[in-house]
Amino acid sequence: MRSVSNPLVNLKYDAPSSVVVFLVALPLCLGIALASGAPMLSGLIAGIVGGIVVASFSGSNLSVSGPAAGLTTIVISALAELGVYEAFLCAVILGGVFQVVLGVLRAGTIGHFFPAAVIKGMLSAIGLILILKQIPHALGYDRDFEGDENFFQADGENTFTEILNAFNYLSPGAIIISAVSVAVLIFWEKPVIKKNKILQYVPGPLIAVLLGVLLNALYKASFPQLSIAQEHLVSLPMTGEFAKQMVFPDFSHFTNPKVYTIALTIGLVASLESLLSIEAADKLDEFKRVTPLNRELRAQGIGNIVSGLLGGLPITAVIVRTSANINAGARTKASAILHGVLLLTAVLAIPHVLNLIPFSALAAILIVTGYKLTKPALFREMFRKGWDQFIPFVVTIVAILLSNLLVGIFIGIAVGIFYVLKTNFHEAISLTRHGESYLLRMNKDVSFLNKAVLRKTLERIPDGAQVTIDGGGSQFIDRDIIETIEDFVLNAPNRNIQVEVKKSFSSANKFFQKTE
Repeated sequence: MRSVSNPLVNLKYDAPSSVVVFLVALPLCLGIALASGAPMLSGLIAGIVGGIVVASFSGSNLSVSGPAAGLTTIVISALAELGVYEAFLCAVILGGVFQVVLGVLRAGTIGHFFPAAVIKGMLSAIGLILILKQIPHALGYDRDFEGDENFFQADGENTFTEILNAFNYLSPGAIIISAVSVAVLIFWEKPVIKKNKILQYVPGPLIAVLLGVLLNALYKASFPQLSIAQEHLVSLPMTGEFAKQMVFPDFSHFTNPKVYTIALTIGLVASLESLLSIEAADKLDEFKRVTPLNRELRAQGIGNIVSGLLGGLPITAVIVRTSANINAGARTKASAILHGVLLLTAVLAIPHVLNLIPFSALAAILIVTGYKLTKPALFREMFRKGWDQFIPFVVTIVAILLSNLLVGIFIGIAVGIFYVLKTNFHEAISLTRHGESYLLRMNKDVSFLNKAVLRKTLERIPDGAQVTIDGGGSQFIDRDIIETIEDFVLNAPNRNIQVEVKKSFSSANKFFQKTE
């Protein structure tokens, strides 16, 4: 396991993966900044800090952090309330401090209580969202920003109407590039590539992007009618413009009470989204490593402090970039750190080259990533596990698709908890029959939540029966449960029921203990 987590040993896997994550992260950082109403540079700063700083402090081997689409509405409302971006940066810093405190207080353990079916539903939903949201970009229609995960969009459209609108603005050149890119990505998974000593270390997405750039250059030279307009290409500010866009926090705003309210909101939402993403990343990890969640909260907090100080957006662990990282074959955190280094180097050194990349080529990468997250085999697997797993899984998918990540997760968790409690009700108490004799057994800890089930179970016992009540298998039985059993024992003679309470010296509950 040490070799699996050793960055030097696994650099041949992590370096190519970092290129893939860089290609995915670049438009997402820009798109989220644009959608948030923040300076374009702020999204890139958050991506760089998320890669270099957060990954360095994190205990996760595969998670990638950066600006998140789930925080855009918070950023928009915060900017409207505070009026200036410099004040918002103070809130980002304080939100990071709050996350560090949560990590110190060990609040990260809440991440262990997310039902597995809900986490898998979240991954499938993200996969479907990637496919649906990238279809317009693949067709050459880029009205909605890259990285949008919400069903209802800021332009008044929704996920499905956006696709329909895209067919009114088809770009043949973009469609050809996206189709070629998807074909390359599929071909790059074939054994002929995987077994090649050189090509197996060349990322398929890099080839797809290079082909996209070359095809558009060919369009311009020979087929101008297919040429892709500038608004459908990546748009980075030139190197000389970066200094002009740098914004730093104005610490005088720390006296504004609104800053603290917004900071608390950022800290809570960013922490929750990070924990969800980390749980999902651990599920996808082929080596099944477990991330220390309290350390993750501290790492995310440090990242937000640094991002706020440098003028960046709030940061969370994000499942899209994490999924791309894992699907590309990453094995250690070196991939996430290197993607941050690539972002920093590229935006400073070669922004003019990056501005040649068509969004349709990047859309192809995200569509293929989405398919890997939501393969039909996963739906079949969850269905075979039973309704108590399949229903929370499907509800989570539908809820996320029709709302957003956090709202959908809460709905999925609510449904998942319902099935957990339902299963617990039936497993905590069992009633078996042998002729006219009945055995009522408390199989494990029985809380007041099982009271209704216990009453229904006792009502099923017919008049004239012989009943043995055995609570020896439980370490804890709630007082409400004991009173319900006592009431049944007192009422049993009226129904001609003979009751024996099985007692032992070793019983953990006084009601079932032998005293002599």
